Amino acid sequence: MKNRLANKWGIITGATSGIGKATAYAFGASECNLVLTGRRQERLKEVAGELQSDYAIEVETAAFDIRDTGACRELVEGLSHPVDILVNNAGLAKGVDGVDEADLDDWNQMIDTNIKGLMTMTRLIAPKMRERDRGHIINVGSIAGHESYTGGSIYCATKHAVKAFTEATKKDLHDTNIRVSMVSPGLVETEFSEVRYDGDKDKADQVYEGIRPLVAGDIAEVIHFTANRPPHVNIMDTIIFTVDQSSATMVHRGDD
Repeated sequence: MKNRLANKWGIITGATSGIGKATAYAFGASECNLVLTGRRQERLKEVAGELQSDYAIEVETAAFDIRDTGACRELVEGLSHPVDILVNNAGLAKGVDGVDEADLDDWNQMIDTNIKGLMTMTRLIAPKMRERDRGHIINVGSIAGHESYTGGSIYCATKHAVKAFTEATKKDLHDTNIRVSMVSPGLVETEFSEVRYDGDKDKADQVYEGIRPLVAGDIAEVIHFTANRPPHVNIMDTIIFTVDQSSATMVHRGDD
C-alpha cells in the first residue's frame, strides 16, 4: 500500500492511552510527524520518546485539558508548521445512571470534552487548512452516535452531536479539498469503561466478559486507512464492531 503520510504533520488529541495512543504509533510507523495532546504530561513524554526512537520522526507534545479553550488556542497559534491531519480523539463516558438520576457534573464533563473540545480544535485548525486548500479532519465518534441506549443519554447525545458536526463540517468546507471523516467504534477494550465506572475495574471488566472485544489497534488501523486514502477519496464514516456485537445493545456472550 502506498504511504501518503510520510513527512506530513498530524495532531492527535487524547494521545496518552487507548485509541489515541495506538493511532500515534500507526501514524509514526508511516513516518508522519506528530503533535500529541493529553492531560498526562508523563505519558505524553513516554509516548513521544518511544515514537522518536522507533521511527525517527518529529514529535511535539502539549499537556492540557481539551476543555480549556485558551490552551487549545495557545497550541494552535504556537505551531511552527502546517497541520495536514487533525484526529479529534479525546473523549470519555462518565456514569451509567438514567436521565433522572445522573450526575450533572458528569454530563458537563462529557459535553465539554466530547463536543466542545472537538469543535474548538476543528474551529482553530480549519481556517489554516482552508488557506492551504488541503487537510483532513478525522473525528472519533461511536456507535452511540448512531444508536441511543439506556444509561447513556448524554454520552449518546454527545456522539450524535459529533456525527452531526462532522457532516456539517464537510458541507461547510464543500468548496475546498479538505477531507472530513468520522470513525465510529463499538466495544473497544481500553480505559474507556474504567473511566465510565469511576475506576471500578470489576465493573469495567464485565463490559467485555464473554466476548472478544476490539482493541485500540483495531480502530487505529481504520483511522490510518482513512487518512492514507488518495487525496480525492473521502470516507465519511466507518462503523466498526467486534464479530460478537451487532448493534449498540446486541452483544453475544459465549461461555468461555
